[in-house]
Amino acid sequence: MVQSSGESRCPDDPYADIFSGFKGEYGDLIATLQMIQEKLGYISEESVKRISRFLRVSENEIFGVASFYRQFRFVESGKCIVKVCMGTACHVRGASNILDGFRRKLRIEPDQTTEDKLFTLETVNCVGACALGPIVVFGDEYRGQMLVKDVDETIEKIRTENEQEGGAIK
Repeated sequence: MVQSSGESRCPDDPYADIFSGFKGEYGDLIATLQMIQEKLGYISEESVKRISRFLRVSENEIFGVASFYRQFRFVESGKCIVKVCMGTACHVRGASNILDGFRRKLRIEPDQTTEDKLFTLETVNCVGACALGPIVVFGDEYRGQMLVKDVDETIEKIRTENEQEGGAIK
């Protein structure tokens, strides 16, 4: 394992485990960001500080790289990420109206998370299932031919499943 002088190894330190797979070079930046987000769910300020020390790169440069890519988030996401496809095929079939339905029902805007930390609303350019448009992705589940009237029922179903499963979303 390679450690920079600023990193100590603690058994409960999630960063030590992540950093152990890298050489501590600038070229490890994106892969390190991906691993941290996969393990912790988002890129926190603490994550940026730890990466900065490990790779010997400024925090500003890390934020610059991470904010360039849509895949990285700087706030904790909800248990269920709702992605509304806004690609051309979905758009012409009413994706904007579906997005408005989710905004209204969840009382959040895209890239925000509900107060109960259950839902995060996102828009995506295309999910590659144009024939099923408009399509919404809930976690790993694709739901095609969504209608505005389906929004309330779908959200309530997910809330109910979450309560029944003790707070776990698939």
